[in-house]
Amino acid sequence: MKQKTLFITALVLLALVFAGGALWYRSQQAQEAAATAAKNREALVRPHSPFLGRADARVHIVEFFDPACETCAAFYPLVKQLMANHREDIRLTVRYAPFHKGSDQVVTALEASRKQGKYWQAFEALVDAQPTWVQNHQARPELIWPLLARAGLDTTQLKADMLSPDIARIVAQDLTDATALNVRKTPDFFVNGRPLPSFGWDQLRKLVDEELAATAK
Repeated sequence: MKQKTLFITALVLLALVFAGGALWYRSQQAQEAAATAAKNREALVRPHSPFLGRADARVHIVEFFDPACETCAAFYPLVKQLMANHREDIRLTVRYAPFHKGSDQVVTALEASRKQGKYWQAFEALVDAQPTWVQNHQARPELIWPLLARAGLDTTQLKADMLSPDIARIVAQDLTDATALNVRKTPDFFVNGRPLPSFGWDQLRKLVDEELAATAK
């Protein structure tokens, strides 16, 4: 009888230890998930990130973008139209992910255009004329200067500004954040911090619609 009681007591203790271990493991998982979420929120947007739309918009689209990416160029007018349909409610933030060969130089020129206050003019000039300076999926940065000049930029000043260490740090930070967020292709989108469940325009629009509905007053 005594042996049986000891056996039952041991089983109870084991069960308590197991339950305690399971609770501790779930607690650790929750803490790690919270830490990852916080880290990802920080990685999504930096103070230097350019954006369109109201800063207090209810829905925030973050796009990791490569100016030499054909799909990025195809998506941009669609995203702009989506924003036009919800003028007060959507903000677009652009992050750099220059994965195509030669695109890093184009991104540097694009970022340098901010010093002249003509970032979005440069952005749209490059996107609209992308076929003229992207060949065989590779950027040819030497072909972008006439486009930027026609957009009203001083290209001599632009080339000088491209040498700024601050710009190099911004591009490097965006690439680091892209890696942290597991961005492997462009365009890649996050909507109010949520990644697309799968890639596609319909998926992006559906996610935006869900967030518009969820944040409606």
